[in-house]
Order: sequence, then structure tokens, then C-alpha cells
Amino acid sequence: MALNGSDNEKLLELCSLNYKQQLVWFLNAFWTDIGERDAESFWKYNLKCTELDLQKRGEGNALDELNAHVFLEHFKETMTVRAMRDKLRETGAIGPSERPKNVPITHILLFKYGVSWHELVNASQGDNKAEIEEAQRRLEAVQAAFREAEARAQEAAAALQAAKKSEADARAREAEAEAAKAELEAALAEVKAQEDAYNAKTADLTRRSEEGSIVARNKAKNELAQHLGEDPLPLRRAKITAEAAVKKADRTRLAAAAAREAAARATVAATEAKHEAERSKHAAEAAVDEASRQVGEAEEFLNYVKRKPGQAQVRAPRDKQSQCSRVSRSISMC
Repeated sequence: MALNGSDNEKLLELCSLNYKQQLVWFLNAFWTDIGERDAESFWKYNLKCTELDLQKRGEGNALDELNAHVFLEHFKETMTVRAMRDKLRETGAIGPSERPKNVPITHILLFKYGVSWHELVNASQGDNKAEIEEAQRRLEAVQAAFREAEARAQEAAAALQAAKKSEADARAREAEAEAAKAELEAALAEVKAQEDAYNAKTADLTRRSEEGSIVARNKAKNELAQHLGEDPLPLRRAKITAEAAVKKADRTRLAAAAAREAAARATVAATEAKHEAERSKHAAEAAVDEASRQVGEAEEFLNYVKRKPGQAQVRAPRDKQSQCSRVSRSISMC
């Protein structure tokens, strides 16, 4: 990769790249003097810039002046506003009277390490672009596998939570159905009791109207006529209550059945999501194992590249733990 135009135009183009790209360019330009010593610090610089840039995160290229001071304070290099502006002017990053609104990470690196920005923008980035892209592609594949595993795990957790909620809802509906059933049984028992009492009184008056003296029979007949002509309110009320209980029992029974079916579906979905999460996890672990297997080959190649003058200096992780640590943070300085 090369920058285009005059040195000023090249500097502007470099400062338009995101934080990681600027940091990688700077490392490659001054690897022998700076990179071998401070490469790990550059990784921390990238993380801090991404943290401070609340709008663009890792795709940002410059911190506002306030956050530039926060950045310097974090790395124990506190400066006054005036001192930082003077430093920027000394490097030629800004004009003599210019007041920066935003400070690219390249400008900070220029005055921190006291290097020439002309040399920086014209530094060779090497001709190992294809190899770097392939290394980046492999790392991105590992990162994608981890992201996929995390997404599946979140889906499984959500499905399990939904299954638990559906199960709780089903139990609640079933409890309501049981209560409605008990209410219906009580209402039917009350109807039977009222019917039995009414029929027993009718039978008693009928028997008395046919037995004994004329006076007793006539009295019984009158009582029977009054009894049969009365509005049997307790019996009628019991029947109305029983009808309402039947409808309620039907509703709650159907609701309970639907809730139980929904709970069963949710349980199946949770089980499938769990299995998918496990498959994604295994795929991510396999990707890490494969990447780790290639570390030796990558180190050999990268060490060869570092020994070649004018080449991009790409630092390989030292071991599997370092590899996995970088992948898990979703950042590679390669």
C-alpha cells in the first residue's frame, strides 16, 4: 500500500485511515527503532482510542482535543492544552496558528516519538500484502466463529428463558383450570342439593294430600299448589351459577391446553438452540486450534519478513494463549 500526492496530501490520507491502520503504518515505518520495543503498547493505544471514540469506535481516525488529553493522561503523559498544541506544531502536524479540533493518532505518535512525518508518509509498507491479507482472513474467520458461537449461546439463553416462562404460564393456566373445575363441581353439587330438596318437599306434600282426613288432605293440597307455584329461587340461582361455572371451566381448560402446547414448543426450541450453540462453540474451538497450529509457520514467515529491509514488520503471537487472547479481543495488529 502507498499513499498518493504530495507529502501533505499523504499525511492527510494517512490520518483519514482508522486507528488500527494508522498504528500499523507507523509500526511498519519505524519497526527497527520503535516497533520491536513498543508493538505491545500500540495494541493498547488502539484499544484506548476505540474506547474513547464513542461515536465511531474502531472505525474512527481522530480524537477530539479533550479526549486526546484523556488519552495522554491514561498513558502517563499529561500535557497542558498549550503544551500539546506546541508539540503538534513542532512536528509540522498542524500550522503555526492552527488550533486542532480533532487529533489523529498519527499526530500524537509523531510528537511522542519525535520522528519525521515526511519519512513516515513515504515509508515502505512492504510487498507482502497477499500474505498479510491471508493472515488477516484467517484471524477474521476465527473471530467470526467466536461471534457466531456467542450469538448462538445468546439465542439458546433467550430460548431457555422463553421456555421457562411458557412452562410457568402453563402451570398457572392449569391451576386456574383446576380451580374452575372445583368451582364447577361445587356448583353442580349445589344444584343437586337444591333439586333434591325441592323434589323431596313435592313428594312429601303429594303424599300428605292423598292420606289422612279431608281437612289434612286439603291443607296439604293447598301447600302443594303454593309450593309448585312458587319461584324456586335457590334452585334457579344454583343452575345459573352452574352454567357460568361450566363456561369458565371450558375456557380455562382450553387456555391450559394451549399454554401447555406453547410450553412444549418452547422447550423443543430451547433444546435445538442449545445444540446449535454447542455446535458453534465446537466450531470456534476448532478454528482456534487450526489457527494455533499455523502459528509456527506464521512465525517463520514473519521473522523472515522482519529481516528483509524495507518490508512491513508483522509481529506474530508467541503462543496459543497469545493468539486466543488477541482473537477474543477482536483485534490483530497484523
